[in-house]
Amino acid sequence: MGSKFAHGALVLVLVAASMVGASLANKDLGSHRPHNRHNHTTSPKKIIVGGSQNWHFGVNYTDWSLKTAPFYLNDTLVFKYDPPSNTTFPHSVYLLPNLKSFLNCDLRRAKVIANPTQGSGNGFEFVLKKRKPYYLACGERNGFHCKVGLMKFAVVPLRRY
Repeated sequence: MGSKFAHGALVLVLVAASMVGASLANKDLGSHRPHNRHNHTTSPKKIIVGGSQNWHFGVNYTDWSLKTAPFYLNDTLVFKYDPPSNTTFPHSVYLLPNLKSFLNCDLRRAKVIANPTQGSGNGFEFVLKKRKPYYLACGERNGFHCKVGLMKFAVVPLRRY
């Protein structure tokens, strides 16, 4: 019970840190430099979730999202994973409704946004359309991939300047 609480607290701290860090990345903190605003591009990007490791069991996607941040409005997250077979476990993508569901990998009110076959080929694309927290996870094995396989992460897209 104590380790479950500690794990939940650690994930909460990591999510909060990513949200605060990402929001600070877009603020002009009073420097007297010319206004090229951190050299951000104005066009949305396609970001492969997990980078070269794609979307699979055992990768810490919260860590990946912290290293990949910041994310911006209209960026596209691309989830690539093998379709289910005799040698691969199925994966999916769920959008969880809130932080509590995310921390507990509670899928009861989550929305399936990509089923186990949609990640093959060019992958499943999800556009970050609103400035709000997005809580994403693999819902396979009744949340086992989320809970034990670390297949979950949160992003808060920022406005581009």
